[in-house]
Amino acid sequence: MPETLLNPPTVKPQVPNFSSGPCAKRPGWSVSNLSNACLGRSHRSADGKAKLVEVIELSKKILGVPANYRLGIVPASDTGAVEMAMWSLLGKLPVDILAWESFGQEWVTDVTTELKLSDVRLMKADYGSLPDLKQVDFSHDVVFLWNGTTSGVRVPNGDWIPDNREGLTICDATSAVFAMDVPWEKLDVVTYSWQKVLGGEAQHGVIVLSPRAVERLETYQPPRPLPKLFRMTSKGKLIEGIFKGDTINTPSMLCVEDALDGLKWAESIGGLAGLINRSEANLAVLAKWVEKSDWAAFLAESVETRSCTSICLKIVDAWFVGLSGEQQAECAKKLAKLLEKQKVAFDVAAYRSAPPGLRIWGGATVETADIEALLPWLDWAFANAKDEMK
Repeated sequence: MPETLLNPPTVKPQVPNFSSGPCAKRPGWSVSNLSNACLGRSHRSADGKAKLVEVIELSKKILGVPANYRLGIVPASDTGAVEMAMWSLLGKLPVDILAWESFGQEWVTDVTTELKLSDVRLMKADYGSLPDLKQVDFSHDVVFLWNGTTSGVRVPNGDWIPDNREGLTICDATSAVFAMDVPWEKLDVVTYSWQKVLGGEAQHGVIVLSPRAVERLETYQPPRPLPKLFRMTSKGKLIEGIFKGDTINTPSMLCVEDALDGLKWAESIGGLAGLINRSEANLAVLAKWVEKSDWAAFLAESVETRSCTSICLKIVDAWFVGLSGEQQAECAKKLAKLLEKQKVAFDVAAYRSAPPGLRIWGGATVETADIEALLPWLDWAFANAKDEMK
């Protein structure tokens, strides 16, 4: 047995949950916090609807969503919200679609293979970098992610998006909202789920629509059938009820109560500013460690595009770089399994299609002290994985 296995660090994270989704519950969370859930009742009852409306209004307040934007709870997590937007809105104009990680590529597949849109420009970049944002044509509809959850690369800001654009901007922001400053005036459709920065339960999505997106919905009939779960209009008019608590299908009121719990916690720590500060503090601690590391580096090539939520690390140790791709993947898996076996970090392996490495969630529900406690374990685990492979 290698000597390093006999001398592990002594301090462990209090909460070893660093998954990038579903993410860690907020500090102090307990199932008892859900005791006021509206269970065994219709979600269309006065009490049930009141809970849904509270989630909508509190979300808009914390995120700073403009008063003339609509926010609604929809089925099938962020994926459902993105697909609802694309199926309902795309086809009127050419489409520019950006992809620099796996989920962006999924939306490319939807647009080209499933919707079969022909006038599409794909702007692609490898893991770690962004496409050339200056090449985007905003006379087209534009589909992109704010933050690449599987690459740890985010757009730096909204300055590249003009205010006087002709097309719509459709943004998958699921690992960005509640942890990054999203400029609403630059975005026409924003989607996310509760399971990321809020640490909520999965399966429910949120869609936010600008007045321009609503206008498109009410004036454009897409040349394709829309399933009930995607329909946001009736007789050419927006179904306003979706954005006032009348969900398209039956939500889990237990999940709704959990979302409320997360939102109220967010409000208690200073709202959006408090959430952003917590996430950025987690990134800062990791950045300080990476700067001194001789084996780990950020997958994101630029500081300006480095995610503060899905923090992705690549292995740059000279021995590791000399391995075959298959051996690199094996080493990275050993590293993650050692951390899990010691119960210091669960679910931190890089996404299956990303370069071998680690992905550590740094969203606001993660305590900075737990990130600090994790860092010596990363060094320990890599040293042991390396010894086992040699």
